[in-house]
Amino acid sequence: MANIPDLQIRRLEISDAALFRDLRLEALQKNPEAFGSTFEKERAQPLSWFEATLRAADIFGAFLDGTLAGMAGYSAQENSKQAHKGLLWTMYVRAAARHTGLGQKLVAAVLDHARGRVEMVQLTVVSENESARRLYRAMGFVEYGYEKRGLKHDGRYYDEVLMVNFLGDV
Repeated sequence: MANIPDLQIRRLEISDAALFRDLRLEALQKNPEAFGSTFEKERAQPLSWFEATLRAADIFGAFLDGTLAGMAGYSAQENSKQAHKGLLWTMYVRAAARHTGLGQKLVAAVLDHARGRVEMVQLTVVSENESARRLYRAMGFVEYGYEKRGLKHDGRYYDEVLMVNFLGDV
């Protein structure tokens, strides 16, 4: 992974809720096909809703020169029979910060955080997003399933690839 000057990756705090909201809404607006939620739904939410999201999940932010340039969320399954699994979600890097290694560093932060907490981390990615699929494969994820028509946006279907990273020996 490349060394990026002035990069800080850390878990977002409640005080970062406005920054998180702005980046999340940008992600939903610019890449609506990549997320299960919608810009319209989340834009209508008060800041307290984003604060609650930050309380409920571990969301890592990548700050370049003090500006939030990317994020990746992690949640663990709560059901006792699925508590060995975590989920990487809401992965997004601003266009200006892409192809810098920042995405790899965000995924690495999530995986480091998950180690010792869960045995595997799962994610879904739109099949057409080959750059994201390459990133996840480079970070140790393998494809294990394919959901035809997993998402539908503006009358168009998007297939989703299911991926997993087994964090230890299986």
